[in-house]
Amino acid sequence: MSNPSNVYLEPTQDAGRRFFSRGVRGPVVMLNLLRLRAIADYAATPSLAPPAPISGREAYERYVEHTLPHLRESGGEIVFIGDAGDYLIGPPSERWDLVMLVRHRSSQTFLAFASNEAYLAGMGHRLAAIEDSRLLPVVERAR
Repeated sequence: MSNPSNVYLEPTQDAGRRFFSRGVRGPVVMLNLLRLRAIADYAATPSLAPPAPISGREAYERYVEHTLPHLRESGGEIVFIGDAGDYLIGPPSERWDLVMLVRHRSSQTFLAFASNEAYLAGMGHRLAAIEDSRLLPVVERAR
């Protein structure tokens, strides 16, 4: 099923099935490309909205702060987070504000983390922050 607006905020069931059918053994690193909203949109989760409007970057920082304890508890870690800029090689019409690499011990620990109720309670900050995103599971090659 294609996304008619070409905006991607959450994985589809089909994408999840394809990822788990790869049979990844060992650690997996999630490459996150994130385009942030100028002003966070808490329409879907008003209970998490701050009293005054905040930027998408501030909302994403709230998401990361909420997420870190759950990520660490699952054995995961943020390997890298950084501000992005213009491509050296890539389409000039596409931009990303943040790049993040998150390492999970396995696809199973990633699934346990991603379905943890306490983690999901703060997901509204992520949805409020992000205008568009990409999530690419990366597996280190054997040498």
